[in-house]
Parts: sequence; C-alpha cells; structure tokens
Amino acid sequence: MNLRNIIELDKQYSTQLQIAEKPGLLRTIAIFFSHSGDSWFWAIALIALWFLGNPLTKKFATIIFFGIGGLAVVVFAIKFFFKRKRPAGDWGSIYRTTDPHSFPSGHAARAFMIAMIATLLLSSGWLVLLFWLWAPLVAFSRVTMGVHYLSDVIVGAILGILVALFGLQIYQPLIDWFFTVTGFSFW
Repeated sequence: MNLRNIIELDKQYSTQLQIAEKPGLLRTIAIFFSHSGDSWFWAIALIALWFLGNPLTKKFATIIFFGIGGLAVVVFAIKFFFKRKRPAGDWGSIYRTTDPHSFPSGHAARAFMIAMIATLLLSSGWLVLLFWLWAPLVAFSRVTMGVHYLSDVIVGAILGILVALFGLQIYQPLIDWFFTVTGFSFW
C-alpha cells in the first residue's frame, strides 16, 4: 500500500464519519466539543483563571497559555509546509476562511497538549481524567464536523503530546529567567 492509497482511505473513512449536514443531538454535541477546543475560548478562560485562581492555578494557566502560543507556531509552520486543503463542506466557515489548511489539526494538538500538561502538573485525578476524556472528543468532533481528516487529528494529537513533553522540559529555565529579569512573581 502506497501513500496515495493511504490518503484515499483517510478521505474515505473521514467522509463516512461526517455528520455536519445531519441535524440532531449528535451534531449538536459534536459542535460543542469542536468549539470547546477553540484557541480564543482557551485564551479567555486561562486569563480568567490567572486572575481568579490560586498560585497553582495561575501556574497551570500560564503554562497552558504560553504552550498554546508555542504550539500554534509549530502547527502553522507544518500547515504552511503541507498546505493540505480541508475536506469539502459548509460547516465551520470561520475555520475554512481563517485557516484553509487541515494538516495537522490545531484543535486536536491543543486538546492533547492540555491533557498532557494537566497529567504532569495537576494532582487532581478526576480533573486529569476529564481532560483525557475531552481531548479525543474534540479531535473526533473535528472529523465528524467535516473540517479535518482522521490523519489530521491523529497527527495533531501526537504533536500536542510531544510539544507538551518538550515544552515542560524547557519551561522552568524560561520561567526562572523571566522572573529574574522582570522581578515579577505570581506564586
């Protein structure tokens, strides 16, 4: 089996999973999960967490906030290199207009990065479990709503996990440097 055959199978299976044009409860749920991975939503939520939270919450919000920014740079660089067009469809015009490329899925990458960072930083098992239940639902919803192929979300998920693991290896020296230079502290 060559790459062309794999891409065709990817398109075929992804098309079979689409429910964007089928009204009903499943579509409504898929829309909810699809939007729950939006970067603007996370930016607002993390800023609110930072202002309202305790020191641990502020640390978590800061790491996720900057992680999302760094991940976006990586995702857009890969998208610019591959320039894979999104699947045909009407739903998600905001995504289709602002970012016509589908590979890899930024939503899947973001959701899995957040789940991985939560796993490594939070002590609350139920919250970590919630993130790991949410992340695949975000990824799968992007396929069912017709804005991504299965391979887009699979690679996005892997990318999000890898960026989280790499980012957490370098964040402490960067945080220490930032606070030394600025004299600012939030914990």
